[in-house]
Amino acid sequence: PMINQFSKTLPKPIATQVFRMAGKYKPENKQEKRERIRALAALRAEGKTAEAEKPIVLKHGINHVASLVMGKRGQKAKLVLIAHDVDPIELVMWLPTLCNKCGVPYCIVKGKAALGQLIGMKNATCVAFTDIKEKDRREFASLLE
Repeated sequence: PMINQFSKTLPKPIATQVFRMAGKYKPENKQEKRERIRALAALRAEGKTAEAEKPIVLKHGINHVASLVMGKRGQKAKLVLIAHDVDPIELVMWLPTLCNKCGVPYCIVKGKAALGQLIGMKNATCVAFTDIKEKDRREFASLLE
């Protein structure tokens, strides 16, 4: 049955690697964002042309992740992490099927609190990688295998 796959989570050593990798893509908080924008504004005030690069971060939220899996808005998810202890489980039960249909790799990890910690919230049902930094591409490719 479809619900049974939520009892089989990622093995501990692989989960540790995934969480270490995901920790590098933690979204910035309000203070970090304010500092980044002020530094950019200071450069523009001096007359220098500074291009604002959008930081590469994890995307979260069940509806947002679902649209990324389907490839809407020009972005496509590269890997989806789903929590095994979501209550009610029906919230995320359809997500692995959608990932399979769209050809996006996914894994089920222990703890929605652990996923929430990655993005700076209490809990998160799922998170998705959309872009990977150049220096992490090799490590990410080995994780997908």
